Amino acid sequence: MNKNLLALSSMAICSSIWVSSCTSPAPNPPGGAVPVNLQEVKFEQAAYFDQYAGNLVALNEVELRSEVNGFITGIFFQEGQPVRKGQKLYEIEHSKFAAAYSQADANVQIAKANLEKATKDSERYNQLGQQGMATKQRLDYVQTDVENAKMQVISAEAERTRANTDLEHAIIIAPFDGTIGLSLVKMGTFVSAGQTHLNTISSDDPIAADFAISQKEISRFMQLKQQKISKGDSLFTLVLPDETIYPYPGQIEIFDRAVDPQTGTLKIRLKFPNTKHELKAGMGVNVRVINKNAKAVALVPFKAVTEQMGEFFIYVVEKDTARQHKVKIGPPVGDKVIVFTGLNPGEKIVVEGVQKLRDGTAVQVGSPNTAPSGK
Repeated sequence: MNKNLLALSSMAICSSIWVSSCTSPAPNPPGGAVPVNLQEVKFEQAAYFDQYAGNLVALNEVELRSEVNGFITGIFFQEGQPVRKGQKLYEIEHSKFAAAYSQADANVQIAKANLEKATKDSERYNQLGQQGMATKQRLDYVQTDVENAKMQVISAEAERTRANTDLEHAIIIAPFDGTIGLSLVKMGTFVSAGQTHLNTISSDDPIAADFAISQKEISRFMQLKQQKISKGDSLFTLVLPDETIYPYPGQIEIFDRAVDPQTGTLKIRLKFPNTKHELKAGMGVNVRVINKNAKAVALVPFKAVTEQMGEFFIYVVEKDTARQHKVKIGPPVGDKVIVFTGLNPGEKIVVEGVQKLRDGTAVQVGSPNTAPSGK
């Protein structure tokens, strides 16, 4: 049983149904037995939800940082709004980097022209050498000029590639569809390559919910992942911070690679549709996982349960005497609560008059103003 769910159940029982029952019960009235109403314990199949504390996370998230040094000269988005892949977001001294690229491109053209001239000179001197009109030294010189010119072309082209990269990085674009956050820089801010954090973009449809399960539950969740999910299946749902149920179910996306040896838990990631962008990364949620219990369990009214020092009890009537039975409760199902252990089918439990009882109190069914009840 999930600890958070057990705590939630106990809080609900204590606070909303029978606060007074968490205090010491009053002694028997002087006149005799305490009037109570009973209900027979019945076991039945019950489908309920286990709950796990979780957090919403983006399936894709990236921090935007500049790859060039310079001043911000353009911002082209609305903060907190959706952006499309390839959309222009920031400009960093684009004209300066464009000029540097033009200069680098011109240098390439000059280097190529020098190579062409050196090549023609080499061809001419080679012809003269064949006629004995050029020395070997001169032929070596012109060949060296050709090789140097080739290296200059390679160097100039490399510089042009670098200038083109800087020019491309002077415009920062959205790497994927998502929502952009608040800008951390303003117009005119100087940014440093690889250092300045400009903004963050995260995908939001679909969105993920991460939560941890006990290593004892891994087998169960592996089976749930393999289970065929039909459209609208409510196997996995979310309880939002305002206690409302998110209307669109999710499905298992991934299991973490290993169990945390410190906590004995494994992290699971669910994926949920988020077309209306109601879910935001970072939100704390409760993940509800349906549990179709394979065995029959007792379902009893909330008001039949009392809590003392973190333990739960139900009064069972035996020969007109209320006996306190310690029980292990589960999650709520409507106006009832599941009881896993502590009760047997056919036993009569007190559902009204609980606050006046203690272990061993004599009871009578009904009261002068109520009809007897002994289901």
